[in-house]
Amino acid sequence: MRLLAPALALALSACATLPSDRTYTNPVLDQDFPDPAIVRSADGSFQVYATQGGDPVRNIQVARSEDLVSWTLVGDALPVKPSWASKTQDFWAPDVYRRSDTYYLYYSAKPDAALTDQSRGLCLAVATSKSAAGPFTDKGEPLLCGPSFVNIDPFVFDDPATGKTLLYWGSGFGPIKVQELSSDLLSFAPLSKPIDLVDVVRTEDPREYRRLVEGAWVILRNGWYYLFFSGDNCCGPRAHYATMVARSRSATGPFEVRDRPLYLVVEANERWNAVGHNSVITDDAGQDWILYHGVDRQRPRSKPTDDVNTRRVMLLDRLVWRHGWPEVAGRSPTSTAQSAPVVRRR
Repeated sequence: MRLLAPALALALSACATLPSDRTYTNPVLDQDFPDPAIVRSADGSFQVYATQGGDPVRNIQVARSEDLVSWTLVGDALPVKPSWASKTQDFWAPDVYRRSDTYYLYYSAKPDAALTDQSRGLCLAVATSKSAAGPFTDKGEPLLCGPSFVNIDPFVFDDPATGKTLLYWGSGFGPIKVQELSSDLLSFAPLSKPIDLVDVVRTEDPREYRRLVEGAWVILRNGWYYLFFSGDNCCGPRAHYATMVARSRSATGPFEVRDRPLYLVVEANERWNAVGHNSVITDDAGQDWILYHGVDRQRPRSKPTDDVNTRRVMLLDRLVWRHGWPEVAGRSPTSTAQSAPVVRRR
């Protein structure tokens, strides 16, 4: 459960609403907080989760907000590493899903065996908690392992058309995949198989963002399933990253990807570099917003010794819909004061 349904939003119209003339300016969280994934908790507040980082280092970073604009770090969602990944420092791209009073944290980590067996790569994993902020407890074993960084960037989606709960994931210079989860959300459904969705474009053209695809996030709007994804190089000296979108009439595809640059949702500009790996949230007025990371060209490192383009701060922008496709206005991150989301107090 992530978004506030329109009917519920109308029902909350009598609740306290934050002033309509509020504004914000990017970044909304000015520190390294990559791969943000958002969920709205039972009390109406918002939690956003990020890849391992911070000072001190947190395995899964988590921040909280009442209004989608002012964010406060609240600690580590996974303070105790799982037994199968107790030595690793690779906890990547989390996603949190709420069902009733339980929160499910999906993430990627490198198993300890990879420290001696370099043929093994990252694993998908799942942990649970009764609190949105955690602490989450890992189920005790990985959900899925494989070579390189294929098994990363999980995202969970309830498909109203089929009643199935689906897990999207993928990278490693391969396609984004989807597979049905079991009823307990802790494993894949029996007899289910992964389905390949959006694939990479095999080209040497350095302008092409789809040379690698990752960071899936799915929403349903007007009968269309929109699959947001990012590519092709998140960070470092050769950072070249943007958010893209494909759509389908089915949660499991096939997905239509328009030609470049029409597939773009947002890409770099003169202020913000390597922008992507997003999540989407709908405010209480029914407006869609995109949270994503980007590198401030004025401050591309957290420390002088860090590599360039590694300080990925959190940005927020409104999505506009043009001819059935979403994008940030001008497909460019904002740097000036913007009207803030509408949020009603519960």
